[in-house]
Amino acid sequence: MEDLLREYLPILIFLAIAIAMSGAMVLATLLIARQRPDSEKVSSYECGFEAFGDARNKFDVRFYLVAILFIIFDLEVAFLFPWAVSLREIGVFGFWSMFIFLVILTVGFVYEWRKGALEWE
Repeated sequence: MEDLLREYLPILIFLAIAIAMSGAMVLATLLIARQRPDSEKVSSYECGFEAFGDARNKFDVRFYLVAILFIIFDLEVAFLFPWAVSLREIGVFGFWSMFIFLVILTVGFVYEWRKGALEWE
């Protein structure tokens, strides 16, 4: 048990140093920086002009749909890189399983396209 704890000692030392340094930096900014808030600094800021309307408005579902589609196709690319690197080792089975994966993904993409999920009005 003691050997196991010795293996974690460098991690604990690193963690203690990181916490001490971050605490010292936060404390230094509170002590050194000028703290003079005025009405201009504490006012709400939205793209260079005063805020209009409530910030809790409902978003259109298409924003979420496009975000989900981006994540799906981003993950596809994340799966393609290791597959391409190890294609020689995984052989024909790996090739055809990735081919089926890409066909299913393409069918889903065509379905979304035909339903108009990618259209902006």
